[in-house]
Amino acid sequence: MQPKLPAILDRYFAAQNALDAEAMAACFAPDGKVHDEGQDYVGRDAIREWKRRTITKYGISIEPLEVSDAAGSTTVIARVAGNFPGSPTNLSYRLGFSADGLIDTLEIH
Repeated sequence: MQPKLPAILDRYFAAQNALDAEAMAACFAPDGKVHDEGQDYVGRDAIREWKRRTITKYGISIEPLEVSDAAGSTTVIARVAGNFPGSPTNLSYRLGFSADGLIDTLEIH
């Protein structure tokens, strides 16, 4: 059974599974920040390009397994499958949200 996620995360993970970089970027605040694979991406344009590259390179799908909230952030543990060594694997998505409910920060570990 999938965990109950905030609506914006339902949209984000659905867009990821549809391989839709535009819809994924729209889930972020205009000045949103992402940290993934040792790199930082700031702003929707940079986030959109990051997603286009990762979609092309890995073609990943994500299945959220559990969600928790602590200290002003939400952490989602998700099963990630795609074209990379060790697939599938579980990754941690730590997220913060802007005042209007969009994703403000995302760190993937």
